[in-house]
Amino acid sequence: MAVDWNDVEAIALLLRESYPDVDPSSLQFKDLSEMILALPGMAGDATRLEADIVAAIQAAWFEEREEDELASAP
Repeated sequence: MAVDWNDVEAIALLLRESYPDVDPSSLQFKDLSEMILALPGMAGDATRLEADIVAAIQAAWFEEREEDELASAP
């Protein structure tokens, strides 16, 4: 399945699945960009990976991680 840069939620889910132990809030732009580029199925022009898109992906990944933690809390 191809994932486009505008599919922020889909990218966040892929990151959560690929890097379950990583705290997305601790990542710098460069590191997160490299992680996104390494995901399988990324389609589209990589030059479109701008700071606002990366920030939106990071925020969505953080929210997904928080939801997982709340769901697994006793």
